[in-house]
Amino acid sequence: MYDVVIIGAGVSGSASARELSRYKVNACVIEKAEDVCSGTSKANSGIVHAGFDANEGSLMAKLNVEGNLMMEELSKELDFPFKKNGSLVICLSKDDMPKLQELYDRGIKNGVKELKILNKEEVLELEPNITDDVYAALYAPTGGIVCPFSLNIALAENANTNGIEFKFNTEAQDIEKIDGGFIIKTNQGDIKTKYIVNAAGVYADKFHNMVSENKINITARKGEYCLLDKTAGNHVSRTIFALPGKMGKGVLVSPTVHGNLIVGPTSTDIDDKEGVNTTREGLDTVIGKSSMNVKNLPMRQVITSFSGLRAHEDHHEFIIEELEDAKGFIDCAGIESPGLTSSPAIGKMVANILKEKLNLEENPNFVGTRKGILDPNTLSLEERNQLIKEQPAYGNIICRCEMITEGEIIDAIRRPLGAKSLDGVKRRTRAGMGRCQAGFCSPKTMEILERELNLSMFDITKAGGDSNMVLGLIKDSI
Repeated sequence: MYDVVIIGAGVSGSASARELSRYKVNACVIEKAEDVCSGTSKANSGIVHAGFDANEGSLMAKLNVEGNLMMEELSKELDFPFKKNGSLVICLSKDDMPKLQELYDRGIKNGVKELKILNKEEVLELEPNITDDVYAALYAPTGGIVCPFSLNIALAENANTNGIEFKFNTEAQDIEKIDGGFIIKTNQGDIKTKYIVNAAGVYADKFHNMVSENKINITARKGEYCLLDKTAGNHVSRTIFALPGKMGKGVLVSPTVHGNLIVGPTSTDIDDKEGVNTTREGLDTVIGKSSMNVKNLPMRQVITSFSGLRAHEDHHEFIIEELEDAKGFIDCAGIESPGLTSSPAIGKMVANILKEKLNLEENPNFVGTRKGILDPNTLSLEERNQLIKEQPAYGNIICRCEMITEGEIIDAIRRPLGAKSLDGVKRRTRAGMGRCQAGFCSPKTMEILERELNLSMFDITKAGGDSNMVLGLIKDSI
């Protein structure tokens, strides 16, 4: 019997696992997909919110500000990209100033530092490509941007290195209460545990409602995005928000930590919790609304579009607690924006609950640091030449758009919780994320996966499951 099983290897589950690994504990993360960061956590804006949007006194506001303050140090410990670039909320008319003032006041009450309201001239001095119709803006210098894949993967790798087990392709199907704990029925067999952490994203209500009479409802809220080429990455240097509406923060325009420009998301409630298709209507909305706040957006530079689902709980609040009527079951539910920002604080809160309940002792062998995949572009010419001399794979460029080498892909596959699919390699190295969207590098990456994992080419998938890349040979069909 495990002490703890965490359902879901997204950013909340992985952050909880990493914080839990600070203690002596027999714990496991189960994930229905073939990799970490395969649900909500893989498709979002990558924004580290300052904390002025969530309602004063809410758990969402508290953990947003805490997570924001933790992110920079965490990025150094776990070696993932983070940049404190600041954010602007654009106000287009004098009539909307009370809404902007309300955001400022809320931010101050939530504990956000350095907030300022800027006039038109000050805004345009900071960001010349803001619309000429701007009247004022709320400036939050503590806002930032992060790579959501790298954050999630770093948390999971560090948790695994410190003793937390991960089981992939393991889907929780039912939960049975037994004396002293639970049996989680999965497609890979039964798993016994004393405690469950429910970090299942849009499916968290399903597991909560299996064990509790106090039902919750989580709606999949779809957000569609456009990603622009790096040639557009300097169009704005800060994250540009519209004034929020009842469905959220609206369409944003922001640089990414890798130098692209991201535009989105829409906000549409849907019934299908796997409904991540993009739509013509949604992308038209992204393009139309983004141009209201930022002028001359080079939308011809779009290299891909995608959508993700936010786990919207009916009361728009994080639920992180042990259930009164199901002791041992800890919810980590309703984690929508600012969930990515809040994740370090969420993990800490979950681990503290478990520490108290299980009387956990500190793990004397805990290692709080992790080194990410080496980027040869960060080396001097002499260092890079020496690296290639010692490991020739770092001299073989596989992804021309992002200049990713064979050495980086091999590292991505061999490291803890290593990549097992094309998307796994992509999220760890960016091979396939560039202008040609994997048109050139996929076959080469597949050859490396085939060799490193000792698989047949017929077994290589895009993202696990039945997403096989090769279905047969042309000569066999002739």
